[in-house]
Amino acid sequence: MRRVNDRARLVAALEQNTVASSDFDLNADIALPVGRKLRLAGVLVPILPTSKGADVLLTKRSSRLKHHPGQIAFPGGKQDEGDSSVIDAALREAEEEVGLPRDHVAPLGTLPTHETVTGFLVTPVLGWIDRPFDIVSEIGEVAEVFRVPLAHVTETRLYSVQSRRWRGTLRNYYTVPFGPYYIWGATARILRGLAERMERL
Repeated sequence: MRRVNDRARLVAALEQNTVASSDFDLNADIALPVGRKLRLAGVLVPILPTSKGADVLLTKRSSRLKHHPGQIAFPGGKQDEGDSSVIDAALREAEEEVGLPRDHVAPLGTLPTHETVTGFLVTPVLGWIDRPFDIVSEIGEVAEVFRVPLAHVTETRLYSVQSRRWRGTLRNYYTVPFGPYYIWGATARILRGLAERMERL
């Protein structure tokens, strides 16, 4: 019954109308360049049902990567020419990064886009995975793969706003720590958006 309820609640949450988000939501003093060109990207928010409630699968990025090194992230990346859509890009990247076969994923829908400070327009794709698979991390990109309870990241009270210097400017951002994992930035902002929708149900 819990597995059905989690999926139904996620579908209902996706039906709500909310605005797009960005890394600049908490930084009103930062002026975005007019006419800026953003690169399209898709990330998969993998939801894995269990008997005790669903989990979200996350990765810790390699410290050697150019963009967001060492950060907690969803599997995903920029849309390539061979991808038919950002959803296709998210599924392809998830298969490459963590070994998740795309035919194991039932896409439930997408959350509003999220603009990152690194110039990406990210579409989060919620995917329901109720078939087992062997996690195979992509060497050079993924340092670790782990699970976080969906109930943890859909509680807005567990989020806090913190700040750090970025390119000489104090930047505010959301964070939702879980054990040894410091979930922050775009990943935390996207998850908070989902949490806000879930709490309206």
